[in-house]
Formats: sequence, C-alpha cells, structure tokens
Amino acid sequence: MKKPRIIHPFLFALFPILFLFAHNAGRTAFIEILAPAAVALGIAALPLLLSGLMLRDNIKAGIIVSIFLVLMFSYGHVFGLLMGWQIRHRHLMLAWGLLFVVSAYFIIKTRKSLHQFTNILNVAAASLVAMSLFHLAAYELEARLAGREVKRAEEMKTQLTEYGAKDNLPDIYYIILDRYAAASTLKEIYHFDNSEFTDYLSKRGFYVASESRSNYLTTAHSLASSLNMQFLDHLSDKAGKESNDWTLLNPLLQDHQVCRVLKAKGYKYFHFGDLWTPTAYNRNAEVNVNQYWLPQFSAALFKTTMFCIIGLELGIYDYRREHWQRILYKFDKLAEMPAVKEPTFVFAHMLIPHDPFVFDKNGEFLTEAEVGRRSAKENYVNQVIFANKKLQALIDKLLSSSEAHPIIIVQADEGPYPARSELDLRHFNWKQASQQELKEKLRILNAYYLPKVDKKFLYPSITPVNSFRLIFNLYFNANFELLPDESYAFVDEDHLYEFFNVTDQVEHENEHSTEKK
Repeated sequence: MKKPRIIHPFLFALFPILFLFAHNAGRTAFIEILAPAAVALGIAALPLLLSGLMLRDNIKAGIIVSIFLVLMFSYGHVFGLLMGWQIRHRHLMLAWGLLFVVSAYFIIKTRKSLHQFTNILNVAAASLVAMSLFHLAAYELEARLAGREVKRAEEMKTQLTEYGAKDNLPDIYYIILDRYAAASTLKEIYHFDNSEFTDYLSKRGFYVASESRSNYLTTAHSLASSLNMQFLDHLSDKAGKESNDWTLLNPLLQDHQVCRVLKAKGYKYFHFGDLWTPTAYNRNAEVNVNQYWLPQFSAALFKTTMFCIIGLELGIYDYRREHWQRILYKFDKLAEMPAVKEPTFVFAHMLIPHDPFVFDKNGEFLTEAEVGRRSAKENYVNQVIFANKKLQALIDKLLSSSEAHPIIIVQADEGPYPARSELDLRHFNWKQASQQELKEKLRILNAYYLPKVDKKFLYPSITPVNSFRLIFNLYFNANFELLPDESYAFVDEDHLYEFFNVTDQVEHENEHSTEKK
C-alpha cells in the first residue's frame, strides 16, 4: 500500500481557527486569523518533527499529534457543555490527560498498519476545514451580491478647517465609559444612587445632560455615529437591512470625521483603545496607547484551549487580570496627557463598568470565585463606584495640570444589556423589548466640561451625535446644524442595519418639554 501523506495534523490545527472565524463572519477581519494560524501550524509542525524523530515512525507521530491538537482545541468547548454538571477544570484536565496518554500508548504499541486510519483522518480533517471554508465563501458571496460595502462616512458639507484660529487650541478629551448607565437607570433598576458623582461633576463645572440617551444600541453603532457626527441611515441603504456584517462599521471608527477635522486644525491624536478590535488601535492616530498580550480574536481562540487553563493555574497568563491591569494603565496614562505640549485630541475607550467584572468598589482585583458570590447587579454597581473614583482623580488632575482648561466629554456609548437579552444576544428581538429594557440599554451618562462657554448652549437631552457638532460650533465658529436627538434600535444582530426609532419609548418623562437653546 502506498504510504499516505500526513496532512491531518495541520488541518486539525487550522480547523478551530477557521471554525471560530466562520462563526464570527461579519465580526472579524481576515487579517486577524493570520497570526494564530501561523502559531497553530507551528504547534503542529514542531511536535510532529520531534515525535517522528523519537518514534522513527511519522505515521504514528502524526496520529499522536492530531489527538493532542483535537484535545487541546476542544477543551474549552467541552468544559462549557459540562458546566451544568459541576465539572471542575482539574477533573476535565485529568480526563483529557489520561485519554491522551492511553491513546498515545496504544498507537505506539500497535503493530497494525495505520495507513488506512491516516487516510481516514486526512479526509475527516479536510472535510471539517472545507465546511468552514464553504460557510465563509457563502457569506462572502451573499455580502458581495448585496453590495455590502461602506468605505467611510460621507464628507461633511461644512469644511471646519475654514473656521477658527489655530493658536491656543484647547485640548479635547473624549472619554467613553462603556455601558455606563444613566442615573435614572442606576436608581430604578440597580438601586444605586449616583448623585454623589453627578454632584461632583456639577461642582467641577461640568454640565450633566440628565436626560441623555445613546443614539444606538451598541458600541460600534454608537461610536460610528458620534465620531462622524451623523446618523447611520446610509448604512441601511448601502449594506441592506438583512446585513449582519459588523465590520462595515470599522471604517467609520478608524477614519472618522472628528479625527480628520481636528488633525486638519493642528491637533495631535492620542488613541486609547481596548481589547475590542475596532478601537484597539487606530492607524490615523499619532500615538496609540493600549496594553494587551493577545488581540481579541486570538484571545477568544486561546480561551478555548487547554493552554488557557494551564496558564491560569501556573500564573503565566490571566486574561481577567490583564483586563484589570489595562484599565488601570490607561487611567494612569490619561493623567499624564497634560504634559504634552501640542494641542491634543484624546479618544479613550474604557471598558468599564462593562464586564468582565474584575474590580471591587475599591479597585481590588476580583477572582471569578469572588465575582460568583455576588449578583450581576452588585458587580456592575461596584465597577461604577470604582470608575467614579478613578474619574474624579483623573478630572482633578486634568483640570489642575493643564495650562489651559481642556474640553472634556465623559460619555457612555450604550447602557448595560437587560438580563433577558443576555440569554441570547444575537437573536434577541429588540422590537419585542419592553420599554424598561429599552430605557436600560439606551439611557446613558453624558457630561460636558466646556470652558469659557455659556452652559445655555447645552440642554438635558443632548445625545452623542450632537456632541462634536456643538463643540465645533462653539469653539471653531462652525455652522453645523444640530440633529434631532433620536434613539434607534435594530431588530436583532442578524439585521444590524434595520433601524427603527425608539425615542418616544426611552425619553425621560419631562424630556418632551425640553427645548434646545
């Protein structure tokens, strides 16, 4: 019998990556899988080479390596399925270790020909890879047929560079606190009075827009809107209402109007990103400030492997502690920004009070066991309390250390997800959401420090889409018309651009009588 080619270890190494990528089609760019694919192929090649030299039998070595790869990449998925059975990591790790040792022992000891079995493994691995590739090809074909391509936001009709002097430009801080709920939400749903913090902001000269709402449900939609100072109706037309392609929003987050306008005015752009890929890095920023070991896609893949648990047990890598450290690091670096001499625009995406819950109210790191002993609401409120403390210290530093008082926007991009929606985020139908659920998701913290500007120009119900329209008008003599402060939801995550207006359902009780100044 002709000796079979040993390709199955490499295919089994690639399959988990392609599978994860295929099941996140529309969320992840192809370039993000290249590095983990190269590492996975290396993980297959090195043991195959070493075991082949040790056993002097490449057929047996290939089978053993494939067993190792299947066990390694399936670990997280199997553990997730068994969580309801109160299975602990040490139990599954022991079972996986025994399974590997026993399998390897019988393969090494057998005297039977394994040529046919190798052919079966080649076909099985190739079929798995082919299914993922077919899924991806079908998705891409559908996207192209639908014409789902949005390069970037439309140019604003007002050319801001024509207005205002370039000297004495105030620094601008746009600080996004992900999923920071409005005071009304915190009080009504989370039973937490946030007036101590909002009173602090008011005393420091901030205008707290007490009736503000997010314009959209999610970070991606919300920031694409606020950073481009416009609604996203054009996405419905260009992408189609059936689109579930999140990546269409990425160009609007990378090459946004606010960046282009301010850089043209002479600002230096500092981008404080997070692990979330669309804001992790901005190619248009002069300086990117971030801290992480693995990018988002690689981190998600890593969590499915045995290596993740081994890393946790040995204290080599803990993704939750990394998240804790990253937020503290960015707060520290933000406090250093007044030392920059050039006019600066600082965009800071802070994934707090957004989960994972890693902070207690004093900022100490929480283990998963400690988080599990508290309710989700208590964990969320604790992160709000800690975020308040860090923000107060940061604001005090920015105001005391800056040569001229800066413009500061402290704003949430969205509110927290209602409990019912978290049971199935992708398929939750927002048209069937209750009024309270919509209020929880869309009512947000929104506060402005605008030095040397009369607060009469601000109003309680201002929404993020108008933040920079108003600031550019006030400070650079631009003539942007303020847009209606409307809030939109989409049907579900398979219809990301099928928007419907929910303003009437989420506005505050006295908001209908509020007029813009």
